[in-house]
Amino acid sequence: MSEENFYDIIICGGGITGLLLAKKITDDIYFKNHKIALIEKEDKNKNDRTISFWEEGKGEWDSIICGSWNNANFISDEYESSFELKPYTYKTIRGIDFYNYFKKDLSNKNNFKIVKDNILKIRSDNSFSYVKTINKEYKAPSVFSSIPNLEYKNQTSIPVLQQHFIGWFVKTENLIFDPNKLIFMDFSVPQKGNTRFMYILPFDRNFALVEYTLFSKKTLEKEEYENNIKQYLEDKNAGEFKVVEKEAGSIPMTGYNFSKHNNSTLLHIGTSGGWTKASTGFTFKKSINKIEHLIQYLKSNKSLDKFQNKTKFDFYDLLFLDVLYHHNEKGKSLFSGMFKKNKPQRIFRFLDEKSTFSEDVHLMLSFPIGKFVKALIKNFSIL
Repeated sequence: MSEENFYDIIICGGGITGLLLAKKITDDIYFKNHKIALIEKEDKNKNDRTISFWEEGKGEWDSIICGSWNNANFISDEYESSFELKPYTYKTIRGIDFYNYFKKDLSNKNNFKIVKDNILKIRSDNSFSYVKTINKEYKAPSVFSSIPNLEYKNQTSIPVLQQHFIGWFVKTENLIFDPNKLIFMDFSVPQKGNTRFMYILPFDRNFALVEYTLFSKKTLEKEEYENNIKQYLEDKNAGEFKVVEKEAGSIPMTGYNFSKHNNSTLLHIGTSGGWTKASTGFTFKKSINKIEHLIQYLKSNKSLDKFQNKTKFDFYDLLFLDVLYHHNEKGKSLFSGMFKKNKPQRIFRFLDEKSTFSEDVHLMLSFPIGKFVKALIKNFSIL
């Protein structure tokens, strides 16, 4: 293999996690003499998603956020609340702004290269991992892959749900949105035996992202998502409206152990590495936290397959998903109980995996104890 095809670090996939990792590595002076490549088949020149997260005060990504909120609503027929997020601010970035920011930043790094190619296969031995693309084969002693790993679909021991959605950026005739309050979950839509809700990011009184979201086993036909968005807008007296842009996605929600596919020279990252918050589908903040720990870990020169460590939050997610999987029609009640019996700040600390054990206990007591005890007994061998 020629020297030009050898790198110290290869990142497979130029999505959110791949770009975050590329930036953090190339920003760190420790890696200034490392030869780094990111292999991605697409140009990433379309707005294919929104990235939402919450944090305290000003943050690293404030220059590219397109909206932020300090207040939110939770809505269901069992419990409804309007609450302040303080000390948190909920923030959103458009995918295209995220991609453009990173392209510009990484273009100034002399030890970094973006390779536009389609990855066919990754194989490993004890010294290197080899990345086979349509045009070449590359090798590195450290390879990080965010390419989807679908092995979780081929097993039945660990429950798997999907967070799936279609969202419309809509401009409405009537002023139906409150730009000061996001709607975190609106369960007023028919549940139809699933966990279904609307998620609203209002940018103006007549402009918002309106997203029809499900936590369920199976996805729907496109028309069902869109018909429900239309009905919701009609029920809210939106009047005539224009769809400015659309987005769609399906994110696995599972306690499956993705880390077992890692080896000494290959580490799966992002959703492919189990970095998605299994109980909610949020990935951005968890990936940032994982990458911060990974950067320090790489400096120790330890084997990549020793990086992943299970925490108590992985156990909590597994139990919650087991209940939601077997009682999918109860999702509205589960989330209503959580918001009714806990301050939002405690919920967000829990979702950030920064809550104390005492806070964890209070939050877990929000849910039907019997169902969770059954889930605990069933999954005890896994835990």
